[in-house]
Amino acid sequence: MTYSFSPATSKLVLSLDDGIVTLTVDNLPKRNAVDLEMWRAFPAIMEALGRDSRVRAVILRGAGHETFVSGADIAEFETVRADAEGGRRYEAANEAAFWAVAHCPKPVIAMIRGFCLGAGFGLALSCDLRVASENAVFGIPAARLGVGYPPGAMKLVTATVGAAAAKDLFFTARRLDAQEAQRLGVLQRLVPDDRLEATTVALARSIAANAPLTIRAAKAAIDAAVGIAHPDVDPVALADRCFDSADAVEGRTAFLQKRQPVFTGR
Repeated sequence: MTYSFSPATSKLVLSLDDGIVTLTVDNLPKRNAVDLEMWRAFPAIMEALGRDSRVRAVILRGAGHETFVSGADIAEFETVRADAEGGRRYEAANEAAFWAVAHCPKPVIAMIRGFCLGAGFGLALSCDLRVASENAVFGIPAARLGVGYPPGAMKLVTATVGAAAAKDLFFTARRLDAQEAQRLGVLQRLVPDDRLEATTVALARSIAANAPLTIRAAKAAIDAAVGIAHPDVDPVALADRCFDSADAVEGRTAFLQKRQPVFTGR
């Protein structure tokens, strides 16, 4: 069903199904390229999802069946990014969108088919997990376009693939097939295209069935360990909260009763 929050752009579409929100980048005429209006809409969307107790997991995908996100809308390079000042404003919005996705307290899964390039690759790396079809293609062509990549967002790339692989990707601006992306640690699942949606939804449902407070605490602790933590989030406090929660009681009780737990996030 349609999600209750209305994004500031019609090119980002939200739907909710049994605790799982699908966020679709819908700009098919431009292969799901992301424009400035879309970048600016991401923080409010992710904040709303983070606050909503109904939401257990988020799937980020591209509209259609050919492209995840082909990158930033290059048509704007001659307008909003025409000079250094405009470029800095654009990159600030770009980076804010990446961090909004990365710092969402709910798990975010990228479902990737086809092209996942430039800022699209950045969006995918902002997600917690990535599932891709075997036809997916990855790359960051900034060095071929002469543009600067947001330095803060570079942390998200390096946290996933490591410093040497990040330098390889940026220095060469080459493309990776899905198999190499999986070897680099970019992908957690790689499946035939006809199994992509079912595999991604199954992964989201398996996460949604687990204790939300535990997952949030784990995400915060792992992000802190790799240097991409939200500055205002205390992983220790989040872990401590789990011990005093109703979900901790439910987990123990369900284990002793040999049944599946029903977690509420409280």
